[in-house]
Amino acid sequence: MQALGLRRIACSARSYSTGPILPDGALAARTASTPLAVRLRRRKKFGPLQAGQTDADASGLTPTEVSRYNRLKALGEIPLDSEGKPISALDWVQKVNERRSRIRGFQLEKQKDGSELVKVLGQRVYLPNIEFKLVRNFTPADEPYNPYEATFRIPKSVTKTDIRSYLDAVYGVKTTYIRTDNYYAPEESNPKKPKAAHRSYKRAVVGLVEPFYYPHRLEDMSPEQKKERKDWLEKEFNIEAMDQLRREEMLRQTIGHGSAAFRYKPENATRRSHILKLVAERKLQRETMVSQVAQKIQEKREQGAKVSYPALAAETKPASTKETKS
Repeated sequence: MQALGLRRIACSARSYSTGPILPDGALAARTASTPLAVRLRRRKKFGPLQAGQTDADASGLTPTEVSRYNRLKALGEIPLDSEGKPISALDWVQKVNERRSRIRGFQLEKQKDGSELVKVLGQRVYLPNIEFKLVRNFTPADEPYNPYEATFRIPKSVTKTDIRSYLDAVYGVKTTYIRTDNYYAPEESNPKKPKAAHRSYKRAVVGLVEPFYYPHRLEDMSPEQKKERKDWLEKEFNIEAMDQLRREEMLRQTIGHGSAAFRYKPENATRRSHILKLVAERKLQRETMVSQVAQKIQEKREQGAKVSYPALAAETKPASTKETKS
């Protein structure tokens, strides 16, 4: 994914949020998504937090960032400002994030005339072959939906740096944090049966600077909204038309192959309903032919003409009858 930065565009950065203090919702979401071990350690040191609260200070820094700033300040490793004093914690965090978000894959080379030339390093890659699937956040029954988080199912080979670069390059989304975890398929009771690899996946919970509200499910919509949503989906993606084409293609490929031929040819099927239907059709055809022959015989007798039964049989022979070749 770092190869996306070889064009010197914004998507080449790791895309940490380096702007002003984050909104309260984003800070609360970052605190709620902190790993459990870190939350327990902070709870012992600072006390428990209520739901929706954040452990960030007035500058928006986490306790870990504050402690790191104080440690580096005591060691004298914090950069100095124009007055010779250490810069503030907020300025220090912004510098750290700017360094993390630097453009990678380039190198400045000085020319003989004193100018600088940007040299591209590495291999150019323009189209990543990965797939991000957006899913709903896990929300307990007694808590509201968190709009400052987004959950994705991603390939297991994708790293956090790749996630930041991908979201910023494709959608222009800035991230505040990323938590990842792997879900493995359950072990089969039969050791000879291989594990279902499609059940294993990697989940990424991404913190957002701006809120994002996941669209409502069709089950949660009113009938009017549900109809409007279905019409929009059909207009944009032709779901029903594609489904019909898919069914027709499957029918075309399966007719006349093995048992599928009987499935799609009711006249040759051995089901009871099909047999009764054929019996009824042939009975109606026979009764129609008998009534036609009787009417012709009556007409000829009224006219005084001679009745020839072989001729009548030839005239009333059904047109659908075909001679079969052995």
